[in-house]
Amino acid sequence: MERRTFLFAMSAAAFSGSLWQAAAPAWAGVSPYGPLGPPDANGMALPAGFTSRVVARTGQSVGGILWHPAPDGGACFANGTGWIYVSNSEVPLIGGASALRFRADGSIERAYRILNNTNINCAGGATPWNTWLSCEEIFRGRVYETDPYGVRSAQARSAMGRFKHEAAACDPDHQVIYLTEDESDGCLYRFRPNTWGDLSSGRLDVLCEGVVWRQVPDPSPGVFERQTRHQVSSALHFDGGEGCHYAAGVCYFTAKGDRKVWAYDAVAGTLSAIYAGGGTLDGVDNITGTRGGDLYVAEDGGNMEINIITPDRIVAPVMRLDGHGSSEITGPAFSPDGSRLYFSSQRGTSGETAGTGGVTYEVTGPFRR
Repeated sequence: MERRTFLFAMSAAAFSGSLWQAAAPAWAGVSPYGPLGPPDANGMALPAGFTSRVVARTGQSVGGILWHPAPDGGACFANGTGWIYVSNSEVPLIGGASALRFRADGSIERAYRILNNTNINCAGGATPWNTWLSCEEIFRGRVYETDPYGVRSAQARSAMGRFKHEAAACDPDHQVIYLTEDESDGCLYRFRPNTWGDLSSGRLDVLCEGVVWRQVPDPSPGVFERQTRHQVSSALHFDGGEGCHYAAGVCYFTAKGDRKVWAYDAVAGTLSAIYAGGGTLDGVDNITGTRGGDLYVAEDGGNMEINIITPDRIVAPVMRLDGHGSSEITGPAFSPDGSRLYFSSQRGTSGETAGTGGVTYEVTGPFRR
């Protein structure tokens, strides 16, 4: 039996508990911010009223450190009157993650490392208790829980599974964490810690046919043992799991091979594709959202855009980078007040993953909140 998730793409159930009124897919429409203007001095096309600046470049000094290569997944954390943006490094052996600490006026106070000597740190997710989950996108990769404030040492959380991790999204309503897997037959997982807020132990489940969760027998299999995605025969498989975001009862996640944005409604127990092409969004990858229900999806390739998906299912670009055709947009995250959006071009204009091409940006403007 074919276990591809398109069997559930047109689920008719409404997303109860969310701002989505129906499971019909999103389509191209008029952006709530208006059309993109011509590229600015940073090569970035933005709607009227928005401005961009470069906050860090790979290999260049920022806040007292050299910014890491291949910046990837990121998140923002409140810090008194300022805030912190954390960013992963998707390179072998020395990957890890760094943090940029901003003052209230937006100037950079300092930068520092929060994770060192880990492998291909791709995406991740923020927790309600203000830690950053940095995920290794390697065979039998781990999730590392890190401290954005640079006080506590990072901890490997092997109970969350040893597989090719991509992103994580915390669901405080049901006290679980959703995890994506970047394999051509990857799965969507759900980790339920024994104690909410303590990720050292718990149960790992996988989403299966019938939109039900079943326990993964061995979350940390050996090299030659059956890997997590193959341990439960009824598991659903997604072609290249990428970004993951939870809001109002729904876990949104992307699959680059499927070129879809999926929505798992934890209340109704349904799974639907809210975007399956037919719009300006291509190369779906990292995803974030706002309190108002807007989703922002970054492209890996395509024409290097970030697209908005509104609650009324309109898809439209809100940013495009020219001259970065061999790169990808990574790490979109809003400042705590919602006025600034941070993200990176992982390889910049050079296209070199381990080189000096990475650029991390900030966009300021009248974002809907």
